[in-house]
Amino acid sequence: MSKWFKARSAVSICCLLIIALMVAACSSNNGGNEEQSENNAGTGSKEKTKISYWTMDRHDMDYMQEQVDKFNAENTDNIEVEMKVMADNYNQAVEVAFASNQAPDIFRSFDFQTYVSKGYFTPLDTLVSDDFLAKFDGLLVEDIYKKDGHVYTLPNSGQFWRLLYNVDLFEKAGYTEPPKTLDEMVEIAKKITEMGKADGVYGFASNFKSTSGFTRPAYASGTLQSETSHEGYNFQTGEFDFNMYRDIVEAMRQMKADGSMIPGAESLDIDPLRAQFAQGKIGMYVNHSSEPAVYTSQFPTDVHWATALVPTKDGERNGVTWVNAGGYVGISAKSDPDKQAAAAKFLEFLYNTDLRAEYQEKGLGLSVLPYVNEAAGPPELAGIEGFLPTKYDGIYPATPISVTETKVEGKKAADLFIEYIMTGKPALDSVIEDLNGRYAKALAAARSEGLTSIKADPSFSAKDLQGSLGGE
Repeated sequence: MSKWFKARSAVSICCLLIIALMVAACSSNNGGNEEQSENNAGTGSKEKTKISYWTMDRHDMDYMQEQVDKFNAENTDNIEVEMKVMADNYNQAVEVAFASNQAPDIFRSFDFQTYVSKGYFTPLDTLVSDDFLAKFDGLLVEDIYKKDGHVYTLPNSGQFWRLLYNVDLFEKAGYTEPPKTLDEMVEIAKKITEMGKADGVYGFASNFKSTSGFTRPAYASGTLQSETSHEGYNFQTGEFDFNMYRDIVEAMRQMKADGSMIPGAESLDIDPLRAQFAQGKIGMYVNHSSEPAVYTSQFPTDVHWATALVPTKDGERNGVTWVNAGGYVGISAKSDPDKQAAAAKFLEFLYNTDLRAEYQEKGLGLSVLPYVNEAAGPPELAGIEGFLPTKYDGIYPATPISVTETKVEGKKAADLFIEYIMTGKPALDSVIEDLNGRYAKALAAARSEGLTSIKADPSFSAKDLQGSLGGE
């Protein structure tokens, strides 16, 4: 056995021991039930039902602790919730907790497929009322919130994708409105660059250092344009067809060829991009609803910026812009029935209209729930109003992209598309043909091994998702 292997093994064992100790510390409240029971026995009061709540969210922990304290003080069921923020190695901590029988009673959903397949989540439809679940009608898509007819977690907030643009640069270039078509986007980017290149100003940017430099604009534009597809997967045929990205890829390639894209985009990361945008050096880029907080605190700016739906080929919107909205919390299948019932009451509290509306108004997250968006006032965070749900935002069903890519031989789609955008080679037709063939083979392998049960749905239409989140 090599010294390197021994050292690596030692490090791995140490990491697992540390996580186990973290789990034990976070679960120390479980031992408090006996002490509480003894104390209550002396007073004749009803024993409290104490439940543990784990979350990975740091950005809202102060607000959520206030809400937990409020629930503990006001609930009439003698329930006490202890919240733990487990932001570091969260998923691994959950794995260790279940393996050591110290699992939390209610916890943040991180990996839906794994948590359900390993039996971590218990079905919510056996614990909450039909009236409560009715709040989520039309949103509980399979393999994201449901599995085999049972609901395991629920939607809450999500990331909404937009084109961010510098209003001042647009006006200097003679434009008073954002682009609706990809040709308009290419034209505006070229004009801004011609006007400002001497000052280091460019019309368009994307963070191509990572594959998100491609997927962010591609998902936003491609899914809004297509009635059938998301993530390169055609729901109607049950196969991958990367032609859905052809138009947005060609537009980005044209901006690169025109010199309208910021130099060094192939090695650009998101924070340097943001810094350049905050300095007024970038005309437009695509990202999600975390950006207003970034330009309030991380990169404060005096730039007058705004947002718009991402352009499509001809301005038509046949689908919806993908909203990244996974599950919020689930209830442990390992907790005893009394704790599951208590956790279900706490879960319903987390979804009360006042709490969720205030959460959005404080700029802590944008809800995907129509009943919340109807009740919420304007958010306090400057710029966030441009990311509020519209008729053209929606939650797509799950696709088999992740399991398929574990089986793909050779380069993956995003990498090849970025190469084409940067170099124009090989020809886009050959890129798409190659990807469609390799992904078809990989998807067939994933299905044969039982890694995905997602099948063709000939009746699927992304137009049916329009208006599902509210908005106009």
